[in-house]
Amino acid sequence: MASSPPNPLSLPARFSTELEKLDPDTPFRATQSYVHHTWARTFHSRPELYLRPQTLPEIQKIVTLARRTRRRVVTVGSAHSPSDLTCTSAWMVNLDDFKRVLKVDKERKTMTVEAGIRMHSLNLQAKEHRLTIPTLGSIDDQSIAGAIGTATHGSSMAHGLLSDNVVALRIVLANGQAVKCSPSQSPDLFRAALVSLGALGIIVEVEYQLVDHCDIEWTQTILPIETVLSEWEKDLWTSDEFVRVWWLPYTKRAIVWRAHKTTKPPRQPEYNWYGGSAGYHTYHILLWVGQYIPRVLPWVEWFVFGMQYGFRNGYTISAIEEQRTGLLMNCLYSQYVNEWSIPLHKGPEALRRLTKWINFDEQGSQIPFNPNGVYVHSPIEVRVANTVGRTPKPYLDTSFNESPSLYLNATLYRPYGQNPPCRERYYQAFEHLMKEMGGRPHWAKNFQTVDHPYLASVYNTDLDEYLRVRNEVDPEGMFVGAWHRRTILPPRAEFPVLPLEEKEIVRRDRRVGGTDWVGEQARWWDGGLDAFTKTNGSESGESFDMMAGAEAEASVLLESLRDDLDEGVEQRIREGSDGAGNFEKM
Repeated sequence: MASSPPNPLSLPARFSTELEKLDPDTPFRATQSYVHHTWARTFHSRPELYLRPQTLPEIQKIVTLARRTRRRVVTVGSAHSPSDLTCTSAWMVNLDDFKRVLKVDKERKTMTVEAGIRMHSLNLQAKEHRLTIPTLGSIDDQSIAGAIGTATHGSSMAHGLLSDNVVALRIVLANGQAVKCSPSQSPDLFRAALVSLGALGIIVEVEYQLVDHCDIEWTQTILPIETVLSEWEKDLWTSDEFVRVWWLPYTKRAIVWRAHKTTKPPRQPEYNWYGGSAGYHTYHILLWVGQYIPRVLPWVEWFVFGMQYGFRNGYTISAIEEQRTGLLMNCLYSQYVNEWSIPLHKGPEALRRLTKWINFDEQGSQIPFNPNGVYVHSPIEVRVANTVGRTPKPYLDTSFNESPSLYLNATLYRPYGQNPPCRERYYQAFEHLMKEMGGRPHWAKNFQTVDHPYLASVYNTDLDEYLRVRNEVDPEGMFVGAWHRRTILPPRAEFPVLPLEEKEIVRRDRRVGGTDWVGEQARWWDGGLDAFTKTNGSESGESFDMMAGAEAEASVLLESLRDDLDEGVEQRIREGSDGAGNFEKM
């Protein structure tokens, strides 16, 4: 990573001038040759600058220079979200080198960390102090800032979102100031920053509440779906501290996974030759066949999950391991993910209707999209979170105030990088059902039909309050892009384009799968105010008169995005693992 500024000839004429005005002893670690892609390689983009700061002054320098040179800033971690949320043709800041543990308070069981630390690393270092994160989602590869900023959750009636465990935050705002917030200090900013969607500033520090390190015992059982539904209103979700379900719509069965803390000695799951690389590659090949012969997918569901979990109901596997690894599941392959939350009591109706639609019963499902010819792979992941009575809650909390929340996850794998042919109609039907039930989309996923009017109907004044805070701390839109405009911001007729807001200008299918995304910076694209004219109320102490006329050009050209050959989604191998058993847990 270069520590000197990029070639000034490749950037606007005044870039070097503005850079020279800032502290020369604070590095500006940037490159222009980076091609960004999501973990699943669903989207690619080429940022104008890719920055890897290592200290808080470096981050503040980036924000100050971006403000003076009229650039948008996007923060990225693992890029595990399969959407275009992190795509940009402007400046991309990766915090992977900003990952130190700053303080451990053993008495309060809190850890203060730099925001770029991955949760896997945080948990490993917490283990040294006999502590651990209270709950996890399916993976721990995200940065702590990315996980809380998109409302990541686990599956437990005893836990809510990962952001519920944030004690305090520090965030660098568009004016370059690093501001601390907590329930008692700048509480409105705290509630907005807990699920920030990257639109307020750069979160740089997190104080996080931990619990005592422990082991869990988990069991996994395959059951008829009617058995699962009969237990729904009884004790399904309270039968253990952690519970999740995988719904198999074609075979009308479900896999129920439960886990609780234990002091028993560690125990590996019973050996199953299919649970390792044999199952991984067999399933991948069968999914690829299903791209061309979709009718085989119901048979694939029966075969794959029968081989792994048994062809007879009641088959169970179990194990005992550390909570920090036991709560994790394997994402397996590149994928699109469409996940929504609905009130828990609406779950049985939603699952029955969706199962009928997948089995071609349009009338019984009451979903007005023709299911004929649509074959999906399974399972549908079913999880729960409970934030009832908890305060303060993020303004954009995906859970519900008056009811535990059910999360339904319609994942579609992309075998060998190919897009599934059923995606458009399946997601149309799925989102119609979720909207009918007042659902809220998971912010990091691939929802297709969400906009400000719909979000306003389910978030009410909370969305207004989030946008009020956002507009106060970033009035010029340094942290706003096309994803935000398309989803959370009001229409342009009601909320005009912000001076630094980035616009999407084109997306293109890639030869090797996925989508190229290209944006354009600032206001020259809509005939608005000159992007480089200093306006009243600007935080910058320097002139913005940097470029004019022919010097204003797009941040990146579509042709500059190359179709580099993808090697596929890398498998993650944990410490102490030889890679076996990667198909044991879904």
